[in-house]
Amino acid sequence: MRLPKFQKPTGWKASLKTRSFRVGGYSVAAAAMVLAIAIAANAFVGALPATLTQIDLTSAQLFSLSEETETMLDGLEEEITIYWVVQSGYEDTDLETLLGRYTSLADSITLEKIDPDVYPTFAQQYTSGGIYNNSLAVVCGDRSRWVSNDEIYLYDYSNYYYDGTYEVSFAGESSITSAISYVTAEDLPRVYTLTGHGESELPSSFQSAIAGQNMTLNPLSLLTVESAPADAGCIIIHAPQSDLSSQEVTILRDYLQTGGSLFLLTDPLSDGQRLPNLEGLMAEYGVTAQTGIVLEGDQNHQLSQGPYYLLPNLGYHTITEPLSEEGYYVLLPVAQGLTVSEELPEGVTVTSLLTTSSAAFSKVSGYAMDTYEKEKGDLEGPFDLAVAITEEIDEETSAQIVWVSSSSLADEDADSWVSGGNLDFFLNALGWMCDHEESITIHAKSLNYESLTMSGGTSAILSLLVVGVLPLTYLIVGIRIWIRRKRR
Repeated sequence: MRLPKFQKPTGWKASLKTRSFRVGGYSVAAAAMVLAIAIAANAFVGALPATLTQIDLTSAQLFSLSEETETMLDGLEEEITIYWVVQSGYEDTDLETLLGRYTSLADSITLEKIDPDVYPTFAQQYTSGGIYNNSLAVVCGDRSRWVSNDEIYLYDYSNYYYDGTYEVSFAGESSITSAISYVTAEDLPRVYTLTGHGESELPSSFQSAIAGQNMTLNPLSLLTVESAPADAGCIIIHAPQSDLSSQEVTILRDYLQTGGSLFLLTDPLSDGQRLPNLEGLMAEYGVTAQTGIVLEGDQNHQLSQGPYYLLPNLGYHTITEPLSEEGYYVLLPVAQGLTVSEELPEGVTVTSLLTTSSAAFSKVSGYAMDTYEKEKGDLEGPFDLAVAITEEIDEETSAQIVWVSSSSLADEDADSWVSGGNLDFFLNALGWMCDHEESITIHAKSLNYESLTMSGGTSAILSLLVVGVLPLTYLIVGIRIWIRRKRR
C-alpha cells in the first residue's frame, strides 16, 4: 500500500514553527527583558536622592553643600515648605538642582512649585516687593522668609564703568540656608552700632551680610541711655574719630561685666590723636595700642601696592579656623599695632587672631611719614593686629571682645582684594560673640572668577620666573638643539 506523499503545513500556523520565528522570538523576548530592566533601573535611580544621582562637575561646585548646611539639615526637626515661584517653562536648572540637594538631605523639607500665572496673588502673602521668576518662599509654621531671585544671583557692576565687565555670583546655598535658619530659630541676635563719635557707617554689603546671618542691626547712642540694651548680643564701634566720654565707657564696662560682647575696629588717627578713655577700657583687659602705622618688612606679608597693605598671619581660633582651612587671606591696609600684656588680669584670656611677621615695625610719624624705611625711634614688631578677649565673669557668664586695629577690615575694596576673606572674618567674629557660630558664613560662588591674592614676595618670584627664567631656559634649549643639528 502506497502512503500519501507528505506535505509541509502552510499558512500562519506553519510560520510559528519555523526556525527563523523561534530565533526572532528569542530576540524579541531578550529585548523586552532588557527594556523592563532599564525601566525598573530608571525608576529605582529616580527614587534615589539627588546627592547620589547628580555629580557636581561645575568648576565652582555650585551644587555641593557646605558642612555648615549639611550639619543644619541633619538636625532639622521642623516641617519646612519651600515654594518655588516660577512661570512654567522659565525654571532655572541650577536652582532646581540645588533645591533637589536640600530635599534629598532633609525629609522634613517639601518643595512645591507655584506658577504665578495660575496663582497670581500667592506671593503677596510673603513679600510686598517685586516678584521675579525663580524666587522662593521658605515657610515653617507662622514664620516665613522671601528669597528673591536677585538674592540668589548677585551682580557686581563696580568695574562696568571702566572696562564694561561685571561679575555674577551664585548665592543659592547661602540664601536658602539662611532662610531655613531664620524660620526655625527661636531667638535672633540683635547687634548695635555705636554713634556719636564720627563713626563710619558699615558698607551696604556688610550690612546685607549681617542681615543674611539672621542678625538685626540697630544704631545706639550711649549718651541717651543709662545702660546698654538688655537684648544687645554685641555692640560694634566702627572707626571712631573722637573719644568716648567717661560715662559711656562706664556703661560699656557694666555691659561687659554682665556678659556682653564688644566688636572694636579702630584706626591710627592723624596728628598723634589718641582715644584715652576707650583705650583705657581695653588696657583693663591687658591690650594696648601702639603709636604710629605698621609697615611690613616681609614681602610675603604685604601686597605689592605697599608695605602698609598688610597680609597678617592667622592665629588659631574659632573665628579664623574656617579661613585657614579654605586658604583665605585677610587684608588690613593702614593698621596700628596692638600689644598684649605678659601679665593679664585674673580670668582674662587673650588670643591673637591676626599678627605681623617679626620684620614688621611701626612708623611713629604715622601719616606724616616720608619714607618706608625703618628709622630711629620706630617701634619693633611683631605686633598683633586683631585679638579675641574673653573674661570669665562666673561659671555661666563671660564677656567677649574682638579688637581689630584697622577699620579697613570692613572696607569693600579691601574685601574684594582677598575674595571675601575680610567679610568672612567679620561675620565669624560676630557669630562667635553672639553665640551664633552656626552662622559662620557660606561663600557665594562666583560664576566668573575670584581674585588671586598673593603676597609681594610671591608676585616678585612669579614675575622673575615668567619674564626671566622661562624665556632664558627656552633660549638655552633652542641653542643646544641648533648646535646638535648643525654638527650632524
